[in-house]
Amino acid sequence: MSDVPQNCTTPPVRVLLMCAVDFTAWHFLRPLATRLRQEGFDVKISCGGGHYVDKLRELGFAVIENPVARSMNPLPHLSELWRTYRLLRREKFDILHVHTPIAALVGRIAGWLARVPVKIYTAHGFYFHEGMPPAKQRFHVMLEWIGARFGDFIMTVSKEDEKTAVERGIARSGRVETIYNGVDTKRFDPALFPKSAQLEIREKLRLPADARVVGFVGRLVREKGIIELVRATAKVAEEMPTVRLLIVGDVLKSDYDAGKDEFFAEANRLNVLDRIVFAGMVDDTRPYLAAMDVFCLPSYREGMPVSLLEAMAMARPCVATNIRGCREEIVDGECGLLVPPRDCEALARALTSLLSDPARATRLGTEARQRVLSLFDEEKVLEHQLTIYRRLLREKLLIDMR
Repeated sequence: MSDVPQNCTTPPVRVLLMCAVDFTAWHFLRPLATRLRQEGFDVKISCGGGHYVDKLRELGFAVIENPVARSMNPLPHLSELWRTYRLLRREKFDILHVHTPIAALVGRIAGWLARVPVKIYTAHGFYFHEGMPPAKQRFHVMLEWIGARFGDFIMTVSKEDEKTAVERGIARSGRVETIYNGVDTKRFDPALFPKSAQLEIREKLRLPADARVVGFVGRLVREKGIIELVRATAKVAEEMPTVRLLIVGDVLKSDYDAGKDEFFAEANRLNVLDRIVFAGMVDDTRPYLAAMDVFCLPSYREGMPVSLLEAMAMARPCVATNIRGCREEIVDGECGLLVPPRDCEALARALTSLLSDPARATRLGTEARQRVLSLFDEEKVLEHQLTIYRRLLREKLLIDMR
């Protein structure tokens, strides 16, 4: 390929966006795939099968069903590595952009073997974290280090991860850069959901008119802090009998976690089942966010949680744990509240303080949306990724896409 700008006489740059499951492809890869297609790239998506594959195809995306198990058992990954290698050799992509830890490791090794010119990894939050036992943490750092040896560049979604990648020797400075996660602030806009719309969704969910609603959006797994959330709800109810907990989400088929069963067992033990409204998986979380008085994300670990950014964009006052990712999104006391992870007492106090002080809650919600507009707007995040793509194409293929 020549070192002239890409135009109608130059074949389009071929990109494969690869992740483990279709849920990730739909929720995290779709905006980038859409933008790349608009910029003239030839884009395909690789992921496991599921109903989101059909939805992506309805939008005109070419999806290759190439599932990657989310387990640490190495045996299935050998066949996945061979299958991915054959795919990359056959399709001759210019860029392989991998997402999620196991798919990223398999994909980068396969990409190196298949001689894909540009291999990018977006780390949506390193799996290791400060609360993990040291031996287990070292093991996962080693896996990230190995993966990086087969790749060219790492995009992180938080500054902490970028710093950690350099300090732990995963990547050298200049080969890793923070892009953040983004939210479509034109869609996630509280102005689209006036009071009448909020009342309508509350009525649909059979929430009492005087209910004070704490909301959660996410997978029902232990590491999301859902057990602490139900315990905190029980404590809030002691002072505020009208409190209700709105759960939006469920478990995925790929989740190896009994958190959902534990959650409902604990709710039953604490006698708060009648205070919980379970909405399940939904395609559009915006009406549910609009129905919440306070959004809560009590996770043990995160990368840069999109659910929290979406709640902030909807001007919801938020309570989250003081962990990597969350503490980059929320400035404690200015646009939300941060509490220690696994501390249901502190969580209950923070929720009660916002539910009992609507003026403060409104102020924090307003500031939260302003922070998202400033740092986490989707258009800014996508443009940053395109800048990195262009830089790597110049370095590796002498293609100038100015």
